[in-house]
Amino acid sequence: MSWFMATIYDRFMRDMERACGDAWRSELLSELRGDVLEIGAGTGTNLEHYRDVERLVLAEPDPHMRRRLADKVAQASARARTVELVTWSAEQIECEARSFDAVVCTLVLCSVRDVRQSLDEIRRVLRPGGKLVFLEHVAAEDPSRLAWQRRTEPLWKLVAGNCHTCRETARSIEEAGFRFEHITRESARKALPIVRPTIRGVAMAP
Repeated sequence: MSWFMATIYDRFMRDMERACGDAWRSELLSELRGDVLEIGAGTGTNLEHYRDVERLVLAEPDPHMRRRLADKVAQASARARTVELVTWSAEQIECEARSFDAVVCTLVLCSVRDVRQSLDEIRRVLRPGGKLVFLEHVAAEDPSRLAWQRRTEPLWKLVAGNCHTCRETARSIEEAGFRFEHITRESARKALPIVRPTIRGVAMAP
């Protein structure tokens, strides 16, 4: 199924990106500097929003997504002094501790196998005071929408690459020891209703 997701992903996300996602990504990423790791880089939607990064490491374990990511990197204007593509998963980041100034997760923590292990790994590879930059769809605060998310999640996970609609990601980030610098909750316009509730912001490593 991963080849199918890689094939349709950009088209599936297009309306949401035009309505709000593109602006949100720019807001979060354009000021990043230093050494940056992006987890679950997918097809490279974030590439155009990096401005002056020293080292950009793009981690994407899915081979079909990674193929499209490589094509986009080859076509994109330079956004970093060095760009590396790696196969690391969120649960096993294969680098030394304290390697990065920032780790970026956009629409990724919904689909990782183990959220806590992923966040623990992100903490490990961040330098003290480093930033976790996130944009994630999450469980709705509205009870009626949350009920729909819970009903549809089992099927949605099967067709959307293990994507969970009911994760309380903000709480998971705090429980992993991060401190929010800022966080915004907002509905993603033009997204499917079950994935419309989102959080975005920056959390600081200890």
